[in-house]
Formats: sequence, C-alpha cells, structure tokens
Amino acid sequence: MKITSRPAVALVGLSLAAMALAGCSEEAAGGRDNDKAGKSSACAPEDVRLVGQVRNESNPYEASWLDGGDKFAAMVGLEQQRLTYDGDSTKQQEQVSQLLAGNTDCLVMNILPNGDSDTPPIVEQAQEAGAYLVTQWNKPSDLNVADYDHWVTHLTYNGEESGKQIGDALVKEIGGKGGIIALQGILDTAAAKDRFAGLEASLSESPDVTLLDQQTANFSRAEALDVTKTLLAKHGDDIKGIWTANDDMALGALEALKAAGKEGKVAVVGIDAVPDALTAIQDGSMTATVSSDGPWQGGIGLAIGYCAATGELDVADISDEDRAWFAQQFLIDQDNVADFISPDLDKSEFDCANVFQRSQGAIS
Repeated sequence: MKITSRPAVALVGLSLAAMALAGCSEEAAGGRDNDKAGKSSACAPEDVRLVGQVRNESNPYEASWLDGGDKFAAMVGLEQQRLTYDGDSTKQQEQVSQLLAGNTDCLVMNILPNGDSDTPPIVEQAQEAGAYLVTQWNKPSDLNVADYDHWVTHLTYNGEESGKQIGDALVKEIGGKGGIIALQGILDTAAAKDRFAGLEASLSESPDVTLLDQQTANFSRAEALDVTKTLLAKHGDDIKGIWTANDDMALGALEALKAAGKEGKVAVVGIDAVPDALTAIQDGSMTATVSSDGPWQGGIGLAIGYCAATGELDVADISDEDRAWFAQQFLIDQDNVADFISPDLDKSEFDCANVFQRSQGAIS
C-alpha cells in the first residue's frame, strides 16, 4: 500500500514467479518426525491454493483484510478462498480441520486465530499436514514459531504502543483533564490486553484524567453501541472522551453519542483505520485511529506463504526476527488522514525479497 507518510520502498527486480528450489528438510524444525513436513520440491505457482480466514466480514477491518488477500491473489493469477467463523473458536477449528483433510502440499493459509488459545491446535494441525501457515495477531507468548517449519511466520502489532498512541491523542483532545471511559476488545487476545495496557501507560502520565469505567465490547460495533449507551446513562456529562480498542467499537460509540445528542462533544479514538473511521476523523466527529493496514495484512500473509510454498523463500533461511515480528503502524488524525484515504496496494511490497520490509523488530 502506498503511504505518503513513510519513505517509499525501492523497487527490486524480483518477481513472484516460483523458482524450482529445494524445499525444507524432512523433519520439522522442532525435531519431530513428520511425513508431510519438509517437502523435497517446490510448488508450481498454479498449484498453490490460497486461503484467508477471519472472524467476520461485518467488521470492516476484517473485510478489508480479505479484500487485500483477493488483490494479492490476482497479482499472481490465483484466487483466494475467503473463510469466516463468526468469532466462534469451535467453528474456526472445524474449518481448519476440513481444509487440512485433503491435499495440503501447496496449501497456504493466512489466519486470524480467534484468541491466543486457538493458535496452538491450528499450528499443530498445519505442521502435521504440511500446509504453509501464517498467523496474525494472536498467539501464546511461549509458543515459538521457530520450532516449526511449516508455520512460516507470525506477525502482529505493538498493542501497547498503539493503545498509548490513541490514549495520548485522547488526553490531548480533552485538554489533559476530565473523565473518560474505555471499551475493551475480546479479553482472550493479546491485542486487547496490550492495547489496554497502553491506555494505562498513557493515563499514568496524565494524573488529571480519570478512567471512569471500562467494559468489554468484544471488538463489536453493536455491543459498543449498547455498552456506550449504558455508560452514558451512568456517567453523563462527566464523560469527556471514549477510548476504544478498535474502530468498529469507536463507530458504535459514535452512534450512541449521536443518539444522546452528544455527537462532536465527546472525543473518540480507535484502532484499525477502517474507511468509516477515516471519514469520521476527516469530518471531526472522531479524533484519531491507528492504522494496522488491513488490506496489506491480508495480502502480505498470503504473499509470505506463497513465497515459501513456491520455494522463493526458504523457511530455514528466515531470520528469527522475521519468524515472529511487529509490523509498522501509523497514527492517523486530522493532520494526515487525507494520506490514508483510498490508498492502493503497492505490488513491490509483495515481492518475495520485500515481504518483511515493514518489520519493526522481533516480538519480545
């Protein structure tokens, strides 16, 4: 995605066409015997099967993730299979099991695990089946990607950083004093935990700002609408700002404010940079968001898996830093929102030599 607020990436003369390179070793990196792990030959590009899986497409961020996957697939002459599991961990595991029940030699999966605890069984199944797996956002901290040779990479974002960024923006918008409320995401996710920790860090530096209340709204616009209505009734005019762990909840909060006649009178911040949030920032009804660039995520996860499957990227040669890493994110407010509206995917970012270029370092 071409973003004017960061330096342009130099193009390199490498294509995504597959090269006939040797695959991985016959054993999984963790030393486990495995009939399918470690293929001796690369996949032909036309044989690669691309799958993207998120919770639901009613969430505009997750819909943009799948849209980005479609765009990458088109770049390499393929189609992406779009899967959603409605935030139901059991349904997600069933979908993964069905995917892995057939021919998996050239299967590439770009998956958003529902929660940290959902990642280990997905990883184990993919490793056993020999499918190429990329996960994003959620994994237990003690689960090591480098112990597997078909779990190609895991990427996420520094949630504490983004939570603090929007916390600081909120504090600034309300003049450094007053009461705020917080809407948390799904509590069994690192993203929700880390983002709220970032808010707490921001508040520790702002003694005149009080957290009046905090509740989970599970990253859902509908739940955020209901929770915000309840908290507005409880705290009334004491609420000067609303911190939310994603834009979908921010948009639900804006609906509640509008219904209460408080639109434009209470500052609202979120994370994800979905189109409706960018519009709200542009018109002044929302203060700030942080971009994790959903279309790029949907494309880059498939690109990394595709490069591994076709042999252009040897998993054994990927540095430890790039096996589990933080991706670049961008704070968006009225000063720079125009740079993020209707951007296009930059094809050069998906070349196999460039797929880790947005890395901000290893997950510690």
